[in-house]
Amino acid sequence: MGATRPNLPVQTKKPIMNESDFSDKYSLMLIRMADASRSRYTLEETARLVGIHPERLRHYCRLGLLGETREEMGIELTFDDDALYELRRIKHFRERHGTSRKTLRLICGLWNQIEKLQAELRFLRSR
Repeated sequence: MGATRPNLPVQTKKPIMNESDFSDKYSLMLIRMADASRSRYTLEETARLVGIHPERLRHYCRLGLLGETREEMGIELTFDDDALYELRRIKHFRERHGTSRKTLRLICGLWNQIEKLQAELRFLRSR
């Protein structure tokens, strides 16, 4: 996944998690990501990674639960890591809380609005 820089001590030699009081000791590991580009997944890969049926994933796309309508004629559906995150949240609400698809649509819309407002707030605070 990554590598530490040579001659850079980043972790203590003593195991600190086995001690009874480790709150005042810290451990740090630096890693370098090999590829910072976003991963792209096909419909089948995404369905397998999230644990839902591909047809349900298509249905979620038609409902617009993953942002703009993704399904267009002749274009293969692809998903990124953000979509995987959203789909796992949707799956959690469906399985744990029995949320209906209509309610999911409302929840996803609210999530998107919250994320936009948070981005706007970060922008305004940075000025």
